[in-house]
Amino acid sequence: MSSADLYKNHPKYHVAVDCIIFGYENEELKLLLYPRLLSPSKGSWSLMGGFVQQNESMEETTSRVLNQTVGLENIFMEQVQAFSSPERDLGGRVISMAFYALIRIDEHDKELVNTHGAKWFSLNILPELVFDHADMVRLALEKLQQTASYKLIGREFLPEQFTITQLHNLYNAIFQRKFDAGNFRKKLSSLKLLKRLPIKDTKGSKRGAHYYMLDEDTKDSIVERIVKI
Repeated sequence: MSSADLYKNHPKYHVAVDCIIFGYENEELKLLLYPRLLSPSKGSWSLMGGFVQQNESMEETTSRVLNQTVGLENIFMEQVQAFSSPERDLGGRVISMAFYALIRIDEHDKELVNTHGAKWFSLNILPELVFDHADMVRLALEKLQQTASYKLIGREFLPEQFTITQLHNLYNAIFQRKFDAGNFRKKLSSLKLLKRLPIKDTKGSKRGAHYYMLDEDTKDSIVERIVKI
């Protein structure tokens, strides 16, 4: 049997990506969803996604979908896993790779998002999702939490300069629970991942809180656990 016959004798499937787009706003982790435009399940809430084109890798497809959805480039994204159940998509045989992405809500193109009918939802109040998208979101959050436990997640959600309190609130939102503020501060201090700046945020008190920024020499380091999952 020739190689051409070997390929010819196997079924062909659609390959797609689905994007779990996390954003952070008002001390809440949020998820971007849009109403599905096609049948089946037209009008139901769905993740952003698209089919992999002939000249694209899955990563390139994901970057294209993200740019077309939120108007941003060079977005942090990480692969979650493949979803391949034969019955997962009622429209046809579709194998999808899920990626999660992290963006700052204040930087995305709101008008572009609105053209898709998309909406930001708090992770605490999510609507019912189509197909297996709820499983994708659950596994994406677990993977984000695993990453954030040993690698400081901050630059993707916070301004370049931030306070320890702002970072603490972000971690509370990512892990959906409250970490002790004193222990969190001590852990960060021991890991030496931040640079303290000579300026303060005086909005909360007269004394003020120092601003920090990520130390560029250590921002990508895999370190001792920041928090325990």
